Amino acid sequence: MEAKTAFLQIFGESPVLKVLDFLIVNEDFDHSMTDIARHSGVGYSTLKLFWGKLEKGGIVRQTRAVGKAKMYRINFDSPVVRRFREFYWETTKHAVHGELRAKKLVA
Repeated sequence: MEAKTAFLQIFGESPVLKVLDFLIVNEDFDHSMTDIARHSGVGYSTLKLFWGKLEKGGIVRQTRAVGKAKMYRINFDSPVVRRFREFYWETTKHAVHGELRAKKLVA
């Protein structure tokens, strides 16, 4: 069983959040839709249901094609994505600091 990120522990594990979580954590690389589905824990059929909305909304963008596979990454040109990324990491930082305080490892 994989450990959930602090973000998913707080906001739940809806398929869209699981995909966004994966893309933010792995933002340095581009991924095929198959890899995104597999590594985020979302079924490929489920991913296809909302992927078009993410593309049209400018949340993700295609970076290249490798053979037949299209590669995607999160779109940091979007102001919405930049703000979401800030929110994601601030939420994570807050949750980690809370856990450390509870374990009395930080003041």
